[in-house]
Amino acid sequence: MNNAVAVEWKTICSVDDVLPGTGVGVRLATGQAALFRTRDGKFYALDNMDPFSHANVISRGLLGSLGDKRVVASPLYKQHFDLETGQCIEDDSVKLKVYPVRVVGDVIELATSA
Repeated sequence: MNNAVAVEWKTICSVDDVLPGTGVGVRLATGQAALFRTRDGKFYALDNMDPFSHANVISRGLLGSLGDKRVVASPLYKQHFDLETGQCIEDDSVKLKVYPVRVVGDVIELATSA
């Protein structure tokens, strides 16, 4: 029996729609994602739901770094989440879902489970 999960790539927006150093909220069939573009042009996507406030606000967080980790700080209670892993820096028991991101031409796509 094959337990592989099918991946579906969803077109989100144009690269130019996300300014460097910012994030945007993205509607998905299963909820919301927060799509970020760092100042060096890399894209990351996490679950948009802040697990501490239960509000869809992660996309409005501030991008930065803590040590060697790129993070977003939640705009409400200021917890930091690693952009690559979704791990909360202040609470090891909390982790956001991470969505794979790819750029095809000038279009950003997120991987979602089909």
